[in-house]
Amino acid sequence: MDVWIFSAINGLAGHVEWLDAFMRFWSHPSPGLLGVVAAIVAWGWFNWWEALLGLPTVSSAVAIADAVGAQLKHVVQRPRPCLALPDVTLLGQCGGLHSFPSNHAINAAVLAAFFHVLYPKSGWITWPIVGLIGLARVYIGVHYMGDVIVGWIIGTMMGAGAAVLLLRWRRFRPSSPKPAAEVHLSSL
Repeated sequence: MDVWIFSAINGLAGHVEWLDAFMRFWSHPSPGLLGVVAAIVAWGWFNWWEALLGLPTVSSAVAIADAVGAQLKHVVQRPRPCLALPDVTLLGQCGGLHSFPSNHAINAAVLAAFFHVLYPKSGWITWPIVGLIGLARVYIGVHYMGDVIVGWIIGTMMGAGAAVLLLRWRRFRPSSPKPAAEVHLSSL
């Protein structure tokens, strides 16, 4: 099934120049890095305190999730489709030997889940980007869809878990004090 889905998506590659360029763009780390930098700047601008406390947390979550993905690659040792299948349209370099799970998908999902838990309205921007990154990895010929889906699951769990832990820390988002009228009425 995974090979069939891969072939259906990758079979579109190499036929439409602008689509190939679009998918290469989303598969490359630069757009994600640029988006992360923009998000950090905006985060610091709008809420410097949360950015100051949250940045080490999300950075650690990405680093840990990326390491988990790298270790799973060594354990599972699933060859990349560009190395294992005939007739793959490869748009770029094949990458390392192993494909499972997709670390691009893991890292993108960590960031999206983390920010979605902290700022639920961010999801309409972040999750479509996560989807594009994952689809692009299959389209350019370096991952199976199963690699991407498992990457999304791992990344979502790690990112959401890190955000939930951060929200449980009272110094991150202290409860706002009750208005004076509410305090007065509650003491009656």
